[in-house]
Amino acid sequence: ICISPPKIESLPGQAYFCRSFRKIKMASKRGMDSMVQIVQIDGLVVLKLIKHSQEEGAGGTDLVQGVLLGLVVDNRLEITNCFPFPKHSEDEDFETVSVQYQMEMMRNLRHVNVDHLHVGWYQSTYFGSFINRALLDSQFNYQHSIEESVVLIYDPLRTTQGFLSLKAYRLTPAMMKFYKENDFSPENMTKHNINFDSMFEEIPIVLRNSHLVNALLCELAEKTRKEQKFSSLDLGTSSMLEKNMRQLMECVDDVAMDTNKYLNFQRNNFRQQQAKQQFIMKREQENLQRKQRGEPPLPEEDLNKMFKPQPAPQRLDCTLVAGQMNNYCKQVCEFASQSLGKLFMAETIHDENVS
Repeated sequence: ICISPPKIESLPGQAYFCRSFRKIKMASKRGMDSMVQIVQIDGLVVLKLIKHSQEEGAGGTDLVQGVLLGLVVDNRLEITNCFPFPKHSEDEDFETVSVQYQMEMMRNLRHVNVDHLHVGWYQSTYFGSFINRALLDSQFNYQHSIEESVVLIYDPLRTTQGFLSLKAYRLTPAMMKFYKENDFSPENMTKHNINFDSMFEEIPIVLRNSHLVNALLCELAEKTRKEQKFSSLDLGTSSMLEKNMRQLMECVDDVAMDTNKYLNFQRNNFRQQQAKQQFIMKREQENLQRKQRGEPPLPEEDLNKMFKPQPAPQRLDCTLVAGQMNNYCKQVCEFASQSLGKLFMAETIHDENVS
């Protein structure tokens, strides 16, 4: 199993896939109509993902990506291992180096009897800004080749506030069918009932640890200092909320610009249709007058050449921006509710201390 990874170039997360690997061995032996309803992740995978982000992610501002390995049991996708995509120099062919690296890694894992089946990929994100065309292209190629594959989105900056931000996403069946047709016109989006809420589906995540790991965690919890236990109750959260609001404002500006483009298209299209109808009525009147004079009618002309139909602007990019705005709004609501809970708790403790 080998798929060329998303390649990060000028824009963060800009992904390109090598389509030469068409024969993909499925991670499951079930039928193609199977659906993953839950993602079970080993604690080792989460630790390796966090370590990769801390070592190469420059504090969360740079994206890191890698491969997920595991297997499918019934309707549960078990992710048991992962490894990062390799670094490469500008002189090296990224796709060739990456494919060779993945094949060698999975071959070595198979030799030591470790799950080596490709079940998806992971990517870090910056304040939840991951819904874009690059991620859509990448996940479509993965699901087209490996039906059960998912993408794990890890947000290191939100995790530093004391809450693990790790989510699993898949493209919906309607979005897979729509994207396969490669027709992003408004009519086709209406036909498939595609909107920002029906593009991705979030799969519930369950973290799993062995009994020995759980015992170790209990011992570490007893040794944890008191100030470390309450570090997640930090009330200084205004910067995080401010950053989310700024990103939301940028998305609103993008939607406004795209809306103006669509309104201009509708205005120009309406004027063209009016001119077309006026030409048809004028030609009919001229032919009627020529018929009354006993003259032959004027030859019919190709209206499509005279009035070339204007291509409708594609609505996919705007829909992705709307989906990103929806994600920002959810994050703000979640973050605000957590902050309010901390403030109420701090107020209660303060009142008790005063009394």
